[in-house]
Amino acid sequence: MFHVVLYQPEIPPNTGNIIRLCANTGSALHLIHPLGFEIDDRKLRRAGLDYREFASIREHASLQDFQETVKPLRLWGISTRGVRTYSDVSYQPGDACLFGPETRGLPSEVLENLGPDAVLRLPMAGNSRSLNLSNTAAVLVYEAWRQHGFKPWEPLFNSG
Repeated sequence: MFHVVLYQPEIPPNTGNIIRLCANTGSALHLIHPLGFEIDDRKLRRAGLDYREFASIREHASLQDFQETVKPLRLWGISTRGVRTYSDVSYQPGDACLFGPETRGLPSEVLENLGPDAVLRLPMAGNSRSLNLSNTAAVLVYEAWRQHGFKPWEPLFNSG
């Protein structure tokens, strides 16, 4: 199982798209509060279509709560400030990728706590600011899954 962790997500359609991504790849989705929307937001439902019932989704009061509850094998922060490239990592079942809020990314203190070796970036052309959150999550999830031959992940929990 691979974990996708959205730290204080703000835009419902991005989270909806990631729900769909997780449902179709067998990854678990974790939402770290506060959220910038209500979990039953119409835009979230529209983007996630009817995939929410097929996705493993958990909400957590804080990043610390996520870490204590889930105990991921490794926690990778994704940031434009990362030094390591996402494709230089050998992902393992139980790893988690942490994505920051769309308008501001992961806070400096979170990145510092992770350490520079655990902060990854996706290469972009010069003068680029950032990629869309759901696109970035898809790149990471599919790279981790590809490294394991696209074998189904073992589910750790159900959203029900």
